Amino acid sequence: MKQQTWNILTATNTSELNDAFSVREKVFIDEQGVSSDLEKDEQDATATHYVLYDESGQPAGAARTRHIDTYAKLERVCISKELRGQGAGAALMKHIEHELTNQHVPTAKLNAQVHAVRFYEHLGYSICSEEFLDAGIPHLTMKKQLIKAENPAH
Repeated sequence: MKQQTWNILTATNTSELNDAFSVREKVFIDEQGVSSDLEKDEQDATATHYVLYDESGQPAGAARTRHIDTYAKLERVCISKELRGQGAGAALMKHIEHELTNQHVPTAKLNAQVHAVRFYEHLGYSICSEEFLDAGIPHLTMKKQLIKAENPAH
């Protein structure tokens, strides 16, 4: 099987941001039936956005992060249906985690759709909430320690 390669970057201009939004629209609005009023929100203006491009240069994945207190919240993580199960989601998550680690962010949290919990568990995330509904879809909050806490001197 051919090794897949993707180009993952932080959206730094309107074109890249629109690419991220186009994937989110395809996955969340068209595929999952989430209202456009819920999918795009006021947090988009201040979040850091990521976009994954496939080998042909087409946008095929997206996510955003926000810094909250001592952790980063990963949101709107999505991969186009055509690339699911091929490692694109894991590549996107590892890229974001690497960026957050470089920013000295100790913990990442996300609200995972229940069907995606196993995917996030394979990446080292653990469940830290009861199930809840978001946009009518069952979710669980998950977290991952990105930077190991240093042992205090005894």
